[in-house]
Amino acid sequence: MPNSNPNNKPVVLVTGASQGIGKQAAIIMARAGYHVIALARREEKLEELDDEIIKITGENATIVPIDIKDGAAIDRLGGVIFERYQKLDGLIHCAANLGDLTPITHFTPREAQNIIDTNLTATFRLLYSLSPLLEAAPQGRAIFMTSTVAKEARPLWGLYGATKAGLEIMVQSWAAEQTLNNIVATVLNPGAVVTGMRRRAYPGEDQTNMPHPADLATMILELMSPSREKSLNGVRINFRDTEHYQAFLEKRGLK
Repeated sequence: MPNSNPNNKPVVLVTGASQGIGKQAAIIMARAGYHVIALARREEKLEELDDEIIKITGENATIVPIDIKDGAAIDRLGGVIFERYQKLDGLIHCAANLGDLTPITHFTPREAQNIIDTNLTATFRLLYSLSPLLEAAPQGRAIFMTSTVAKEARPLWGLYGATKAGLEIMVQSWAAEQTLNNIVATVLNPGAVVTGMRRRAYPGEDQTNMPHPADLATMILELMSPSREKSLNGVRINFRDTEHYQAFLEKRGLK
C-alpha cells in the first residue's frame, strides 16, 4: 500500500467502499479533507472511486481490494496503516452481506457461515486490528452500519438480523471499554436507502421518495467530527429519527 497521503491529512478507512453508502461515505470524507483508505472486493470499482476522488481533491485515495472475510489480510492492513500513518482517525464500516431472504433452515451451513463471517466475524477482525490505531489518534471516530432487523425479528431475515444484532452488541461493548482514550463510536441504522442491497431485498419497490446514500452526508460528517462529545460514545442512531432526515424531507418537499 503506497503512501498516498503526502499532506498528512487525517486518515479514514471505509469498508464496502465500492458502492452504495460506503462509496458515498468515502467521497464525503474526501471532500471533508480526509485521506481515504477504500476497502472492497472489486478493484475496478475502487479504481472508479479513486478517479472520482482525484477529480474532487486532486489527490489519490488508497485502494485496498481485499475480501472483508480475509482476517489475515485485515491484520496485515492494520500493520501497514501503522507503518504509514501511526494512527487511524476514522473507521466507517459499511461492508455487509444480505444473503438470500429465506427461512433460516433453508441455508446450507456454508452459506450461513459466509454471512456470519462477512457481517460479524469481520467486524471483530476490524476491531482487533484497528482499535490500537484509533486509540492512537487524537480524536478517533468510528461508524458501524446496522439495520432495523437487528432489533425487529422478521421472517426470512433471521441470519442477516442475527449478525447485525451481534455487531451492535460487539461494537457497543467495545465502545464501553474505551474509557482511557477519545474514541467515539456510533452504531448507525440508515433505514431504507436506495442501494443495490435494498433493490435485492425489495425488487419492484417504489423508491421515488427514498433517501439516496449521498443524503446521509451531513449525518456522517457529524458522527465523524472530532468535536463530537465523548458522552455520545456507543450510541445507536436511526437516521430517520434525526434532523438530517427531516432536512431531507424538506428538501424533497415531502414534509
